[in-house]
Amino acid sequence: MTKAARLVLAGTAAAVAALVIGMIVSGTAFPRIIPGLPDSGAVVRWGLPLSKLLMDAAGVLTVGLLLMATALLPNDKGMLGRSALHYVKAASWAALTWAGAAFLAIVFGAAESVGRTVPQVLAGPILSSYATQTTQGVALTLVVLFGVAIALFSRGALTAGAAAGLLAFALVTLLPAPLTGHTSSSPNHDLATSAVALHLLALALWVGGLVVLAAHALRGAPQLDVAASRFSKMALWCYAGVGLSGIFSLVARLGAVSDLWTSEYGVLAVAKIVAFVLLGYIGYWHRQRTLVQLQAGERRAFARLTGGETLLMLATVGLAVALSRTPPPEFSVPADRAFELLGYPLPPEITLANVFSLWWLDLFFAVVAAVLGGLYALGVRRLIRRGDAWSWGRTSSWFIGVALLVFATQSGLARYAQVMFDMHMIEHMTLSMIVPIFLVLGAPVTLALRALKPAARKGDRGPREWITTILHSRFTKVATHPLVATSLFIASTYALYFTPLFESAMQEHLGHIWMTLHFLISGCLFFWVIIGVDPGPNRLPYVGRLLMLFVTMPFHAFFGIALMMMGTVIASGWYEQLGRTWGDTLLQTQRDGGAIAWGFGEIPTLIVLLAIAAQWYQDDNRQARRADRKADRAGAGDPELDSYNAYLARLNRADKGD
Repeated sequence: MTKAARLVLAGTAAAVAALVIGMIVSGTAFPRIIPGLPDSGAVVRWGLPLSKLLMDAAGVLTVGLLLMATALLPNDKGMLGRSALHYVKAASWAALTWAGAAFLAIVFGAAESVGRTVPQVLAGPILSSYATQTTQGVALTLVVLFGVAIALFSRGALTAGAAAGLLAFALVTLLPAPLTGHTSSSPNHDLATSAVALHLLALALWVGGLVVLAAHALRGAPQLDVAASRFSKMALWCYAGVGLSGIFSLVARLGAVSDLWTSEYGVLAVAKIVAFVLLGYIGYWHRQRTLVQLQAGERRAFARLTGGETLLMLATVGLAVALSRTPPPEFSVPADRAFELLGYPLPPEITLANVFSLWWLDLFFAVVAAVLGGLYALGVRRLIRRGDAWSWGRTSSWFIGVALLVFATQSGLARYAQVMFDMHMIEHMTLSMIVPIFLVLGAPVTLALRALKPAARKGDRGPREWITTILHSRFTKVATHPLVATSLFIASTYALYFTPLFESAMQEHLGHIWMTLHFLISGCLFFWVIIGVDPGPNRLPYVGRLLMLFVTMPFHAFFGIALMMMGTVIASGWYEQLGRTWGDTLLQTQRDGGAIAWGFGEIPTLIVLLAIAAQWYQDDNRQARRADRKADRAGAGDPELDSYNAYLARLNRADKGD
């Protein structure tokens, strides 16, 4: 048996042992059976957490294998090397195992939900009903389908771009199942959902990357020093992301700090925290000692320490599964339907002071704003330290956009946008028509291309090369085509509000996140085509940009007029459940929202017109200077032109002599 195989077996044993101990501590291993109530039996009681452990482990391993092939190992001009192709093929089998474990979880989950044994579930319609009609069953069904898709497409992946697409797909596949468990029932479900999503993504990249890196070291495979160095840089960010999101996840579930030692859920959480701290110390040891030894050609110390770290990580995964099977402690919350839907009490009657004072943390967009602002500041700092110039106008524009994003998603405006349609329309218009203008004028792609260094290895892809590849990709060419960008900007608004999509998005936090992201991304695409400073595959002449602007904006006015003329309330099922008793009626706030959509377009139109005029003027000046330089170069050494210039000089001297 190879060293890598022994590591896999040891890791499996550590994860299972941690799961068993965690279930015993939480009391879910041997629950009290009440006579007369249906019981699915010990097979289901243990089979469900074990299948979920296998599912999580296979998912994390799939992510790690694709991460190794895409980012940790060098590639040759976008083509995967031999080792990377080996890991992509292995990801195919891991994804197939992932799908199979998810199917087992469906079977055991259906049995547990109705208190039946597995043969009874397989013999009747219970399994299909659970898989298609319950939230947890649907989530697991998606994992089965997506896992099979990843397994199939991995067989033919030959390029780094294809592997990167599969990696993104695998990260998305991790999310459905955990976000439909205790997360969705948490009182502060918005914070819990965002925290768990960020926690899972960071943890999967960290754990999966380390497991595959440890196997790579034990196999004695080449380019270990490159992969280890790259993983070390990524792992630091993943560690910070796991820690931050874990704190917010606990805050969303615990009613008091004392729950950490007075409840089974808290005890398991403390054990997970201890493991997390130990992993951080091992990571620090890696940076200080073993990476230096690895650069000197000593692989044994790195492989030994990485193997131990992998065992601890997999044990932590087992604890996480046990934690997911343990109900969090109960604490009193207001018996209010609005609180159940929003995650916070219904805000008081709207005033301007409340809009600016009732701030509420939306973790997802807080992280987005922090990343956007932090990366931009680091890029500007690198240019300045290098002695290069960067426009303060662009910097100011970017941070104005980030500040407006924070205000639209974290302030009282975001709170009232959940309960009043007119406030929602202000938030929508700000995110889709104001924030993107300032972000686009900040030229972030140009800054990144100037600040990032080329890949150290010729033909390899670092962050700078990935940005260039994405800019020249077919997807970017299609997405930034004026017709496509305009259609997304206009048609999606009508499709959202005049179909049941809007109400569905308001009822689920993930749906609300996707809706808000769509506002932001579609706006950035549209204004990138019109006033974009960054290089792009589709560049319109200035007359075409003006035409595109004047053709598009009336559609927003028509949309506003349509809202004002409607006699029925959009998403009435959502707004009526909130029970708002102050302010205008639902229909009146909808009409006010239509008036806002009708008149709001004048503000971005004016800003864009000023930007186009300034860019047009600057472009004319650049072309004039370029033409002058070209004429000077063309005129140098021309005998006829030199003779004519000499003749003019003689005339000028003769005039002065008179």
